[in-house]
Formats: sequence, structure tokens, C-alpha cells
Amino acid sequence: MDHLESGDRRIHRRLTGQIKDALRDLNNRLSMLNRQVGVHLSLKDIDMDCLDLISRHGPLSPSALARRARLHPATVTGILDRLEHAGWIARERDPADRRAVTVRALPDRGREMHRLFAGMNSAMDSICAEYDERQLKLLADFLRKAADAGLTATRDLAADTSSGDSGAPGAPGAPGARS
Repeated sequence: MDHLESGDRRIHRRLTGQIKDALRDLNNRLSMLNRQVGVHLSLKDIDMDCLDLISRHGPLSPSALARRARLHPATVTGILDRLEHAGWIARERDPADRRAVTVRALPDRGREMHRLFAGMNSAMDSICAEYDERQLKLLADFLRKAADAGLTATRDLAADTSSGDSGAPGAPGAPGARS
């Protein structure tokens, strides 16, 4: 940012702040949407998060899901029990190693969830239609980098917690702190 002049730095800081605020708003509104979908499907937020990981990255072993979700394996066992009982997933023996279990999402219930997200998916399609290919590539790149930054901040915070440093989220200089 050294190449920016004083006025340009102020504009850059202001726009960066607007982007961070918009991402917070997006996070809150998507959380509200997910809660409403969860209410319709009788699913807890964490169950929906794990189901999404299984749907996008599965089949997964329960331990691989625990690593991806950054949850304790015992917690994942309870989540998988609920999802299996409700018909969202199937646990199956791994054909390569009959001692191992994999988890996969069941498509019939997935269609039910897709129906509830149809309004948001249609809105996203309409929004994306307003941008050209170059702009969409830029947005996709930004969102990937933002998601990676969130994962890094999560890992750093988890490492701080495990080392006994319980730095308060939102403290000056903390990931996600307002600037």
C-alpha cells in the first residue's frame, strides 16, 4: 500500500472497512437463513454445517469430518447419529478397509434442502448475471482468499486456546476486529 498517496490510503481504508462490514452482514444474514432452513428441517446449525461438508466433500470418514469441521470426534458421533436417524446420511463400510466407516449424504433429503435454499440460489444467480466473466473471477478469487483467511484465523485462535492464551475475540489486532 506504499504506492498509494495519503488521500488514496483513506479511500482504500474506507472501502476495506465497507467490505468487512458487508461480509459481517452477509455472515449474519446467511446464519439467519440457515437457522430458518434448520427449523423447517428440524436440524441444528452444527448438523447442517456437517451435512454440508459431507455433501460437498464426501464420502468422508467420521474422523475426516471432525478435522474438517474442527470438532471433537465424540461430538461428530452425536451429530452423525442424529443425521443418520433423520435419513440425511448413510454410514457404510469402506470397501477398501472393511474396518473403516465412511459417511455419505443421501440424495433424497438433499433435494428437500435444495428446495428451501431455492430462493437464495435464484437471487445469487440474478446477482451474478450482473457481472462479466472477469468480474466474477475477481469476486471468486476474493471470496476464496477471505474463506482461507477465516480458516487461518480459526486455526490460530484454536492454537492460542490450546496453549492457554485465551485472547478475547474482537480485541484490537484480533482477526475479525473492526478497524
